[in-house]
Amino acid sequence: MKSLQLEKPHAIVVIGIQGSGKSFFAEKFADTFSAPFIDESAFATYAHDESAYKSITNHVLKEVLKTKATVVIESSGSKADRIELAQLVKKAGYEVLLVWVQTDTNTAMGRVRKQTSATKEEFEDNVKRFSAPSGVEQALVISGKHTFATQAKTVLKKLSGDGRPLPKAESRGAVPARHRGNITIS
Repeated sequence: MKSLQLEKPHAIVVIGIQGSGKSFFAEKFADTFSAPFIDESAFATYAHDESAYKSITNHVLKEVLKTKATVVIESSGSKADRIELAQLVKKAGYEVLLVWVQTDTNTAMGRVRKQTSATKEEFEDNVKRFSAPSGVEQALVISGKHTFATQAKTVLKKLSGDGRPLPKAESRGAVPARHRGNITIS
């Protein structure tokens, strides 16, 4: 596995409507770069109510932030939650990269209906609860229909901070450490 080392640790917060592909991207990105992954919704199954699962999520996140490792967080996407999350990670010395996975609602609904027993009405209610990022949040938008390689390249380009494409990995053998701007992939 590759590791992602940045000059300053980042919290890569992945948001989007249900079925957009945010879980797919967040999990695969975290796995690819051996980064801790926190899925807020995973804690909901262990908690009695919303405040309880948010408390569990915040506790686990605070512990992970002590490592100063870049972390990938899948968030519910409400604006209030994102603001609270951004304050928490910035207080710990992290930069926030908000990644908005966008997919048209028909495609997203099709994915949700294949994977869950959610009704069309439940899906539509979920879409209504989603708060799109405001301009001040400066979200990086990726398509939920693109390949993981394309999505990851877009995020890595943003993390590199210089706008130049990152070097391609060799097709054979070990991948040597590379440095470009403020990002090292080893």
